[in-house]
Amino acid sequence: MLVVVGRYTSGVMAINTVDDYLATLTDQQRPVVEAMLEWVGNQYPMLELRIAWNQPMFTDHGTFIIGFSAAKGHLAIAPEEHTVAHFAAELDRRGVRHTKMLIRQPWDEPLDTALVGELIDYQRETKRDVTSFWRPKS
Repeated sequence: MLVVVGRYTSGVMAINTVDDYLATLTDQQRPVVEAMLEWVGNQYPMLELRIAWNQPMFTDHGTFIIGFSAAKGHLAIAPEEHTVAHFAAELDRRGVRHTKMLIRQPWDEPLDTALVGELIDYQRETKRDVTSFWRPKS
């Protein structure tokens, strides 16, 4: 089920559907984002796909699990800062580019669905009792 969290900011109506979001992407970006959203939806049917902050994201029992957004050179894979920090050494070992908040999936490389699955599994496990949207600050 798609939940829309509409926003009206700076005089521009926000993106309200996945199709609206996909329409903003380039021909290079669109199939990659579509494939990622489809993969997550198929592998994790219990997650809810929603649009919030003008980007697609998945939630579980109302708490944020993972979001995706398109940048010029990569698909930004965004769990939460805590999760990126937890996986940082492994990401570095694999040569995966990341910041403290997101992981960069280059458009021209195969989707690393194994990594995305690990991120989702970790988020779901460590947030199973979380009732807020974002992970509480430690």
